[in-house]
Amino acid sequence: MLIGIDFDNTIVCYDALFHRVCRERGLIPAEVPVNKTDVRNYLRQAGREDAWTEMQGYVYGARMSEAAPYPGVLDFFRACRASALPCRIISHKTRRPFLGEPYDLHAAATGWLELHGFFDPAGLGLSRTDAFFELTKEAKLTRIGTAGCTHFVDDLPEFLAEAAFPQNVHRILFDPNQLYTAETRFDRASSWPELSTKLLC
Repeated sequence: MLIGIDFDNTIVCYDALFHRVCRERGLIPAEVPVNKTDVRNYLRQAGREDAWTEMQGYVYGARMSEAAPYPGVLDFFRACRASALPCRIISHKTRRPFLGEPYDLHAAATGWLELHGFFDPAGLGLSRTDAFFELTKEAKLTRIGTAGCTHFVDDLPEFLAEAAFPQNVHRILFDPNQLYTAETRFDRASSWPELSTKLLC
């Protein structure tokens, strides 16, 4: 068994950070719910798609260290280490933002993993070679196969449904905000404790 796990919105929770940055910039009223999807939808409905795109680069770059791990995800990696169960982090992430300052998004993501002890031998104990930030969706799909994943966890049903997704991999949809309750094509979990029950018990 080898578990592959997406990074953005699966390991890292941006809900509070996107809301906070939007409030700092006066882009949303306080009553917009504190989650990334509602923030994005509000800006799009207001005709602020470019502001949303630029803000993603800013959050994933300059403000990355402020993002929080999802509750229970660090415990999941600790349990995998204790059980000698291998994990790989496999993400699709451009090197630079599409708009705004040219932050190195791969370096910011790697720094976040360092900050939270993923590469610390006394912490979660992953090797740096266990984390992949691929430049394209196609490269991410290929990496899932070549890494030997038997299971893969991702927050996007459209990615899990890709025709090129390795067919022998068990796909699990991470849905913490209950956006896809009608989804029946994949196993679905709304929290990391629930994922731990599915994968580790």
